[in-house]
Amino acid sequence: MPIPSAQEKSSPPTILVFDSGVGGFTVFREIKAARPDARYIYIADDAFFPYGLQPEDRLVARVIAVIGQAIQDYTPDLIVIACNTASVIALAALRARFAIPFVGTVPAIKPACAQSQTKRIAVLGTLATVSREYTHALIREFASGCDVVLVGSPRLAGFAEAQLAGTPASDADIAAEIAPCFVDKDGRRTDTVVLACTHYPLLTERFRSVAPWAVDWLDPAPAIARRVVHLLHDRPAAATPPPKPLIVFTSGRTPPDGGALAPFGF
Repeated sequence: MPIPSAQEKSSPPTILVFDSGVGGFTVFREIKAARPDARYIYIADDAFFPYGLQPEDRLVARVIAVIGQAIQDYTPDLIVIACNTASVIALAALRARFAIPFVGTVPAIKPACAQSQTKRIAVLGTLATVSREYTHALIREFASGCDVVLVGSPRLAGFAEAQLAGTPASDADIAAEIAPCFVDKDGRRTDTVVLACTHYPLLTERFRSVAPWAVDWLDPAPAIARRVVHLLHDRPAAATPPPKPLIVFTSGRTPPDGGALAPFGF
C-alpha cells in the first residue's frame, strides 16, 4: 500500500461510502459524526439493486467495476463498504485488486453473543448474507455457547428504500419478515437481533413496534465509525468546513430531497 506523503497526511481525508442503495446512509451518519471534517462521497449502486438476489460472480464483477471507477473519479483515502452482502462476497477481491484501505460491514455476531443474556440471538440479513460461508465461519468462531438463528429476508431492503421514499410497507408485511427471529424455546427467548444489512436500521422503529417482545437491535454502524477513526488517526482535522457530501446514484436518479436526508447528516 502506498505511503501517504507529508502533504497528504496534513490534509483532511476523502472518505467514500458505498452501498447498493440508501442503507449505507445509516453508516454514513455515524462516520460523519466521528469525522465531520472529512470530504465525503456516497455512491449508491441502485442500478444493480438488490444485491442480495444477484449471482455471486456477477456481484463481485459489478462491485469491482463500480469501485474501480470511483477510485479514478474521486481518489478517496479510504473506502467503506457499507453493505453486508457486498462485504461478505466481494471485500476480499477488492482488497486484492486495489491498494487502498477498505472497511467492510460484516454481521456483528461476536458482540451480539457477548451481550446476550439468554444466549439466544438472531442474525437478520439478506438471503445472500446469511447463506454465505463467511457468516457461518463467524458463528463457528464467536458463537460458542450461544444459539443462533439465521433469518434471510428477500423483502426488507426494498421496504427500507420505500420507507425513505415515503411509501412505507404495512405493519403486517414488516412483522412477517422479522417473525422467524423470535424464538422462545427451553425457557430462553431471543434477546438480541443482529441487523446484518445496513438498510435495516432504517426500519428499527418499525421493528420495535411489531416485535412480539422487546429485544436489542444491534446496529453495526458505530463500530464501523470507530474503525474509520482508528485508520485515519494520523490525519488531522481540517481548519475549514468540508465541502457538502456528494451523493451519486448509479442509475442516474436524483437523490432524496434535503428533508429526507437531513437526519443522516447530508
